[in-house]
Amino acid sequence: MQATRLTLICHARTVAQKLARFPQDEPLEMDWQALAGSRAGGFKRPPRLLSGPELRARQTAALYGAAVESVPALRDCDMGRWRGLALDELQREQPEALQAWLTDSQGAPHGGESVAQLCERVGSWLGSLVDRPGHVLAVTHPMVIRAALVQVMQCPLASFNAIDVEPLAQVELRFNGRWRLRLDQRD
Repeated sequence: MQATRLTLICHARTVAQKLARFPQDEPLEMDWQALAGSRAGGFKRPPRLLSGPELRARQTAALYGAAVESVPALRDCDMGRWRGLALDELQREQPEALQAWLTDSQGAPHGGESVAQLCERVGSWLGSLVDRPGHVLAVTHPMVIRAALVQVMQCPLASFNAIDVEPLAQVELRFNGRWRLRLDQRD
């Protein structure tokens, strides 16, 4: 059985991240057009290149190649009414709601998607990859990568907020009968 190799890459930094705001559909902070294709040579064979539908994910994917497939399952968590709000603003104005969201993976006080719903969506997407061997490179969002790790490592949902994902971070997962997290040595 040939393995499925999945490289998850977090989108590059945005102003919303810099300001600790829940994202909207903002562009990257960097001049991605000048760097388009600059990371494409990092693989022996070109992988199948996927991205979330948001602008920041598509712009980051362009760093890895031009033939990018937008995948709705890789979209960021729907933050509902909190879209564009700063964390410190929520802490001041809706502290109970923010605390409930941080501690209850089933809760969605913002009117969007709960952490449990996000993890379920990402888990379904991971399941769709197991019958397609080969290398997939998926550019997505910190919360989607956290959800994938919770699914693959079979962690309790409460561990979701214990995972930090930095801009342009890479996580490699392999499926050969079951998903595994693979940590590579970097030079």
